[in-house]
Amino acid sequence: MADSLCETLQKLKLTAAEGGVDNLERDLDGLLKALAHSNAEASEKIQESGILKVFLDLLAPQSSCAPKVANIIAEIAKNEFMRSPCVDAGLIPPLVQLLHCKDQEILLQTGRALGNICYDSHEGRSAVDQAGGAQIVADLIRSLCQNTEPANQRLLTVFCGMLMNYSHDDDILQAQLIGMGVIPTLVKLLGIHSQNAALTEMCLVAFGNLAELESSKEQFASTNIAEELASLFRKQAEHEKKEMIFEVLAPLAENDTIKLQLVDAGLVECLLDVVRQTVDSNKDEDIAELKTASDLMVLLLLGDESMQKLFDGGKGSVFQQVLSWVPSHNHQLQLAGALAIANFARNDGNCIHMVDAGIVQLLLDLLDRHVEDGNVTVQHAALSALRNLAIPVVNKSKMLSAGVSDEVLKFLKSEMPPVQFKLLGTLRMLIDTQADAADQLGKNAKLVGRLVEWCEAKDHAGVMGESNRLLSALIRHSKSKDVIRTIIHAGGVKHLVTMATSEHVIMQNEALVALGLIAALDLGSAEKELEGASLVPILHRLLSDDLSAPEIKYNSMILICAVMGSEPLHKEVQGLTFLDVISKLRSHENKTVAHQASLTEQRLTVQS
Repeated sequence: MADSLCETLQKLKLTAAEGGVDNLERDLDGLLKALAHSNAEASEKIQESGILKVFLDLLAPQSSCAPKVANIIAEIAKNEFMRSPCVDAGLIPPLVQLLHCKDQEILLQTGRALGNICYDSHEGRSAVDQAGGAQIVADLIRSLCQNTEPANQRLLTVFCGMLMNYSHDDDILQAQLIGMGVIPTLVKLLGIHSQNAALTEMCLVAFGNLAELESSKEQFASTNIAEELASLFRKQAEHEKKEMIFEVLAPLAENDTIKLQLVDAGLVECLLDVVRQTVDSNKDEDIAELKTASDLMVLLLLGDESMQKLFDGGKGSVFQQVLSWVPSHNHQLQLAGALAIANFARNDGNCIHMVDAGIVQLLLDLLDRHVEDGNVTVQHAALSALRNLAIPVVNKSKMLSAGVSDEVLKFLKSEMPPVQFKLLGTLRMLIDTQADAADQLGKNAKLVGRLVEWCEAKDHAGVMGESNRLLSALIRHSKSKDVIRTIIHAGGVKHLVTMATSEHVIMQNEALVALGLIAALDLGSAEKELEGASLVPILHRLLSDDLSAPEIKYNSMILICAVMGSEPLHKEVQGLTFLDVISKLRSHENKTVAHQASLTEQRLTVQS
């Protein structure tokens, strides 16, 4: 075979030089036959022979050999090692010129050749880009879009594949295609040719390729992509086809406009059907499909309009069906159900309705099933939902009466930072303005001890921040001497002092108010801790710093006045230039700060 191929290549060189058309056709057929028998081996011989340069003249639009030569190039370019040689031989410009031909066979083989050369080849893509090939192919797809003849559909499939190979994993070339307007064309193509499996598949792959790019979302949103994909999804029975559609839907559904379009197109009902069909199956593909469908459902609920539409005042059938996932035996559905509730609980009206409808108990039952060696993602999701539900003031006492804090406290032993973070946030939301609950939790030595421990979780800034905020909240909302003593005894005061230096103004302020209450209610018990934590120098720094917010300056001065009752802290105040700093604040632009500066100056003058 190798000898006859070498002979064919020699003949082809001679024939090309002489210009005998019949012999050329025969020799080209010989090459195609050799490539069909052993593509890689034949391609190697073709490269070694130097015949690629001969192909240049044979690719002229008027050449009757052009389709066969393009076919040969398409075949050899299936091999990675042949793509750069094709570019180096200068084959791209003449191939791109062939795209102006009307002959369908020439267009087909040229599209294949360019597509294969572009596959995973920077040189190939760059050459096609410079020759303007992508724009010509995009225009051809647009002009041929309406034609449903099988031969035309095959041509469209090849052209879509060529654009996909051209832009795959290349943001710049993808952006270029988006700029050419290929997205509306491909969406139109999908609608017209939805019965053609190969073309539909190629459109889906192209969508998946382009949908990752943020700039594509606006163009997709201006088309009827949601209707087309929902319609296509309904027709699919095969797992692989559904998976392909899911891969396009996931990036598209990140866009809020498209979320709403997908809801309007009835995709949610399709997803619920998938869940019903796969929930009891043990097959790997069904388990994967259930996960993808339920995850996508949760993603659709992240859009405010799409979420509100599906909530429908708490009467929506989708909302009701998602609630039924929470008591399921399936962990994935439990997770998706809890996350869906968390997403529905994004405004006060929804939260109030859900608490009144008894959804808190659903979540408490779910958490109870996951206390011992539970599923961490389910714990995290259920706590997220409870935290959101606890935001409206009217819900707090109802949730406390339902035993939410007791259930949440069962997870204090968790060593998982995401669970710790949500647990802290939930408790903080629950006790906001709830003095009795703050008093009860603040006297819980086990809870306070864990908070102090987590205040030192430097590897987990979120947990550390939330622990500090909850310590502060227990004091601020309870205003209880017993709570303060529990926190002092556990070693929590130093963390509140450190919190006063946070980069977040809200946290600084919460810390200063809590420290002010400590100083007002039990200064004697706390003075050693306050001194050891360098409270007075920190307050001096906060008051001296021009960048400190007005409320920080105000609460720092309140605190300075409060600590004057402690002899060691009083001495520290006298040892620093507080009067100089505070006298300057009397002319502060904020009247409240200026007024407090006058009062503080009087207090310091009297007690100095």
